[in-house]
Amino acid sequence: MRVAARRVVVLAVVLLQLVFVARGYWSDHKEFAFQMFPESSTWRARVVRVTADGRRVAVERPWAGYRWDELVSVRGLGYPSVRHHADAGLDNQLAFLDAALDWVASHTPRDRETRYLEATVRSWHNADPPRVEVLRSGVREGVR
Repeated sequence: MRVAARRVVVLAVVLLQLVFVARGYWSDHKEFAFQMFPESSTWRARVVRVTADGRRVAVERPWAGYRWDELVSVRGLGYPSVRHHADAGLDNQLAFLDAALDWVASHTPRDRETRYLEATVRSWHNADPPRVEVLRSGVREGVR
């Protein structure tokens, strides 16, 4: 019985390690996927607030008592219009930016005019040509 229990424990540990390794390849943040030679990717974004009347206002301008660089100050997100190195890979950085858009949209209760936030991201994966994509926060309810 003890031998069988040991084998089950060893098998479970090995399977769990394999799941962590596999997850490192499909996860945006790659928590368990160390790479000795990381990407040399860079990115920059134009982040705007889209108001209920369709105006696009850059987040560099304070609004309703909020400042983007104070709300989102980690991982190079405080100044998205400046070209940054994607420290842990491009997918990881863009996942953080996407989450930041949603977080700011849902944590700015004094803001009564922003319908959603939008980031137009230009990224350079290693030496590839630039790629442009648009990220959006969820639409805020109750905006005039």
